[in-house]
Amino acid sequence: MSGFWGFGKKKEAAPAAATTLAAEPTREKDFFGRLFTGLAKSSAKLTEDVTGVFTRKLLDQQTLDDLEEMLIRADMGPQAAGKIVAMIAKDRFNREMGDNEVRLALADAVATVMKPRERPLDLTDGPRPRVVLVVGVNGSGKTTTIGKLCWLLSQSGAKVVVGAADTFRAAAIEQLGVWAQRSGAQFVAREQGADAAGVAYEAAALGKKENADVVLIDTAGRLQNRAELMGELDKIMRAIRKVDEEYPHETLIVLDATVGQNALSQLEAFRTTANVTGLVMTKLDGTAKGGVLVAIAEHHALPIHFIGVGESAEDLQPFNAQAFGRALAGVQS
Repeated sequence: MSGFWGFGKKKEAAPAAATTLAAEPTREKDFFGRLFTGLAKSSAKLTEDVTGVFTRKLLDQQTLDDLEEMLIRADMGPQAAGKIVAMIAKDRFNREMGDNEVRLALADAVATVMKPRERPLDLTDGPRPRVVLVVGVNGSGKTTTIGKLCWLLSQSGAKVVVGAADTFRAAAIEQLGVWAQRSGAQFVAREQGADAAGVAYEAAALGKKENADVVLIDTAGRLQNRAELMGELDKIMRAIRKVDEEYPHETLIVLDATVGQNALSQLEAFRTTANVTGLVMTKLDGTAKGGVLVAIAEHHALPIHFIGVGESAEDLQPFNAQAFGRALAGVQS
């Protein structure tokens, strides 16, 4: 995935198409292979259910009701499930359909629902640095995601500053330090328990002073102490706006697919306070209910920038609605 942002090329007047993180044609096959493998648990469960539903072959009302129930069980939620079933039924009602045909129809319907949420994260446009605040509960993969973004940005030629403002967890500080060192990024941290807003301020100020391309700021994720957490987030945002009133340019929430419908309530809680601008869904390779991302897309008009389907940096992929639909439905491409 190196080079997709094209920071180095941008200095040489690279074409606009190279300025966002999107799959290049030569890498699309590898991207889909990673996605298909990562969503294997979810697609296997869906395939099993679809095969069971379509033993009757005829797409009658009973079959449609069974299909809708199957999609709800896959954590897509009743609203998205109903919309997808209606798309599949259109022009097909009372027709005979095999499970392969319905999986293709399912893939297309999921892609249609998800397409409005597909938007690459462009960090090359606008004033330097682009300041990205990252929020989410502990255990969601938030700190790991920041590390991966740091690595991918650095590989693309970006000058990156990382701020370890999750001062509640020593492990988060250490983990980000390792990623920053590996990536050649500048790292701002204090001891465990230090003022998180102070760390965020220092990172933003250093990024501006050094004319960095991107500043990535981690935050604490103690959702069980929601009032305290949200108050701390507000303090962090006020602190970095002392450096520049436009900060942060992006606020990304990292959600864990394995928590299912709880991801919806997490997003609701953070979106109200942190002015979330986009999301990253992680651990899609660790659950059989990857359909929760469909429910999120249906309920929240937020761009889905990345999905995580593995441990390596390359397993953090830019979201593609068509590829996601086909991989979720188990359709080889």
